[in-house]
Amino acid sequence: MTLSTVIVTHPRFESFEDYLDYTDDNNRLYELFNGELVQVPPESGFNIGIANFLFSFFLPVVGYLRVRGHGLELEVNGEPRNRYPDLTIIKAEHIEQLHARNTIRLHMAPPDLVVEVVSPGNLQRDRDYIAKRIQYQDRDIPVYWIIDPQVKEIIVLTLTAAGYQEQIYRGNDRLKFQDTLLDLTADQVLSAGY
Repeated sequence: MTLSTVIVTHPRFESFEDYLDYTDDNNRLYELFNGELVQVPPESGFNIGIANFLFSFFLPVVGYLRVRGHGLELEVNGEPRNRYPDLTIIKAEHIEQLHARNTIRLHMAPPDLVVEVVSPGNLQRDRDYIAKRIQYQDRDIPVYWIIDPQVKEIIVLTLTAAGYQEQIYRGNDRLKFQDTLLDLTADQVLSAGY
């Protein structure tokens, strides 16, 4: 019996533009971290359920071209250099800009809303509550929703001159989007993954 060794090499990127030129035949999502690709793990069915519920809710509110699911890539400062929010509401001007590639670059306007559903575990919690919060604030994203099924609350972060101001929604609290009260409660969103 002979054992063979397989050497797998991973590309290294000097710039975000080099990364954007890279194609992967497996259609996987990657974050670019210190020039190296880190595969984004698949989302849980629970998180996808919440994201899909919000996707269907926002369709008649903003139109199907402005609602983007987990496949939208958002270039950010810091590491990793890109994020894949669970749900994003893009601006009308992004529709044409994203025609060739579903990536919002740093030179583009920020999206109107980014939503992240927190997965269980300290690493995931820190990523959504700390790392992404810093990156999204730095990116001037006006509204960032952190949906946390474990503590049964939704934190809505609204950008001000002093940084993100947060408001917590629980139970029958009705959510707002662009200063409009939605016909949507925190409980409806938090229970959508079941």
